[in-house]
Amino acid sequence: MSIFQKLFKQTFIYGLATVLPRVLGIVLVPLYVDVLERDDYGVYASLMALLITGNILFSYGMETAFFRFINKEGNDKKKVQSTALTSITVSSIFFLSLGLTFREHLSNFLEFETQYITYGILILSLDALVVLPFAWFRVNERPIRYAILKILNVIINFGLNIFFFLILPLLAKNSNSFWNTIYFEQDLVSYVFIANLIASLLTFFMVLSVYAKIGFGFSSTIWKSMMKYAFPVLIAGIAFSINEAFDKLLLKYLLPADIAEAEVGVYAACYKIGVFMTLFSTAFRLGIEPFFFNHARAENAKETYAKITFYFSVLGSLILLTVVIFSDVLKRLIIPDSSYWEAMIVVPIILVANLCLGIYHNLSVWYKITDKTKFGAYISIVGAIITLALNFLLIPKYNYLGSAIATLAAYGTMMLLSWYFGKKYYPIPYNLKKIGMYLTISIVFSILSFYVFESNYMISIPLLLLFLVILYTFEKKELKQILKR
Repeated sequence: MSIFQKLFKQTFIYGLATVLPRVLGIVLVPLYVDVLERDDYGVYASLMALLITGNILFSYGMETAFFRFINKEGNDKKKVQSTALTSITVSSIFFLSLGLTFREHLSNFLEFETQYITYGILILSLDALVVLPFAWFRVNERPIRYAILKILNVIINFGLNIFFFLILPLLAKNSNSFWNTIYFEQDLVSYVFIANLIASLLTFFMVLSVYAKIGFGFSSTIWKSMMKYAFPVLIAGIAFSINEAFDKLLLKYLLPADIAEAEVGVYAACYKIGVFMTLFSTAFRLGIEPFFFNHARAENAKETYAKITFYFSVLGSLILLTVVIFSDVLKRLIIPDSSYWEAMIVVPIILVANLCLGIYHNLSVWYKITDKTKFGAYISIVGAIITLALNFLLIPKYNYLGSAIATLAAYGTMMLLSWYFGKKYYPIPYNLKKIGMYLTISIVFSILSFYVFESNYMISIPLLLLFLVILYTFEKKELKQILKR
């Protein structure tokens, strides 16, 4: 099996496991839109955005450090594994205790109900405790086991949502016994977090066997080296979470209180359509990250990295155009309540932003394999500054459109900065002309389809076909070679 076949096979499996939780988020949107008020959906979206930052803090770059040190020459793999597992287990228990102790203070500061803060802390702790087991599956090339457990988490979460929102109300309505005691009709949004919490708890139990295989142990020398490597990753992760999630939080805090939660809900619902690009980008990243480290010492490593980035850019451009063209259909399937559609204007902008982010992740290989992770932190901090500055500047005037523009500006800048510094420290022969050509054609066709012709299929579908013809014309030889492999 060739390198690319193996890569794409693993990417497909990891992608499936990664896509399904995101798909769950999309599938549940119609249910949430139907049963929750727009304000409640805004609470859900805001807190989930806050949990993105929480996940970064609770894992503090240890997953990336684990990948790096497990593949580094001269390291004892067993000591690396046990040290990383011990570190993240102890820290998770510490953060859990600290968070529960000060949950009232966090509730007042963040302006969320205390029970939501409690749910969030418990979810973050459980999710942190499964980070290393899932990383262990990836580094040992066990994508099937990885995928099965991820999919089970999705099934449990989905089943609980169906139970809490569709079955439990009927049971409570027809009974005066136990079901009434667990049905909170005035606080339905709590069930979103309860379902997530139960799924996370069961997933933790399912990976306990990996704890037994790795075992606890601690090497202060290895831990210090890993933390030195992980700290810039942590800073980059925090900055990244600002880029990823703070638009929704800033909408909550910068807009007038009487409309803030509802506007967050509208924006977050339409943002979900842009997640199709995130699904592709995340799946691709999960597949290639271990590959990048394992292939770093290969003779043709740079040429391979260049090809992978080219493939990603082409596929991403195609996904961008396809989702934009069929966004009118997607909005009716995903967001059946037309009162949310006012925010559809942000969809193409978010899709392009997420495509830039995906390209950035591909370009970031240079600082990960050269141990210059501080550049990842610098670049992400620049992105975070742009995100915060533009949101503060644009939200009062343009509402959620300003947030979408800020997201695009941040991710686009990060992509360009990573390419610029990578060219200096680890030059990779990217085919910039072709990548730029496909990106430009896809973006121009998307603008024409969505903003000019307003999803007129008589025009937009021929644009999609034209893009495919251009792609086949220029890449016919490469496509045939990939299929032969």
